[in-house]
Amino acid sequence: MSQLDPPRSCSTPGLCQSVAMLPPAGHLLSLLLVIGTGGTVPSPRLAPQGCYVAEEAGERTFRCSRAGLRAVPTGIPNDTRKLYLDDNRLASVPAGAFQHLPVLEELDLSHNVLAHLSGAAFQGLAGTLRHLDLSANRLASVPVEAFVGLQIQVNLSANPWRCDCALQEVLRRVRLAPGTGTGIVCGPGARSDLVGQEFLPRVGEEELCGTGRGGARHSTDVALLVTMGGWLVLVVAYLAQYVWQNRGETRRPLKRAPALPAHSEDSSTLSTVV
Repeated sequence: MSQLDPPRSCSTPGLCQSVAMLPPAGHLLSLLLVIGTGGTVPSPRLAPQGCYVAEEAGERTFRCSRAGLRAVPTGIPNDTRKLYLDDNRLASVPAGAFQHLPVLEELDLSHNVLAHLSGAAFQGLAGTLRHLDLSANRLASVPVEAFVGLQIQVNLSANPWRCDCALQEVLRRVRLAPGTGTGIVCGPGARSDLVGQEFLPRVGEEELCGTGRGGARHSTDVALLVTMGGWLVLVVAYLAQYVWQNRGETRRPLKRAPALPAHSEDSSTLSTVV
């Protein structure tokens, strides 16, 4: 007989009734797990080989460094605060890859072969994610949408950046990890005069998007010049028409004024004088 099974006979009816009202052992174990984890039930799936759960500085950490991963693994506990997926073979991050991790604060994706990020790669992490490492990958460009709403400190160094409008906009939305700005260098896909150059100094000198800071001012200047040019054309056209009309008037022959008849009183006065 199991220790959790109620006794087959009981001399005290009240005690027997209380024991019979207890929930099954499986339900009781689930209840204890929920209470012990503060209402968060860890994922029941097993972690991939080479990955393990650890407590670092009192925070739940999931490490999958150098585990030979080619995709974001399943089985990550949903109470994970720090996730390390560095030194693997990840080539892309799909939409919603981490949305089941509601308390994730730090994500390390460095030293992979990432060449593509979905615009919704970090969906669900807007309120929690603080540190993101994308260094030492194969990223030439990233969608601006992937960082909308995120208040993060990010490492973007050691990637073959195309140094385009998208990267310029990303740099305006995020904070770079200290000391990593010099590692943002334009790769072979960038403009020929940018290849091999640090991108940050050029961001303040040149507008690549045509809008935003600097670009908006440039667009306003162009619009003002176009407007002024239009007014100038109208003024010139008016002056030309005015001159043409005046030239036409001067070419017309002048009409002689009709002779006025002599007044009768003047004639009488002249006769009297004579």
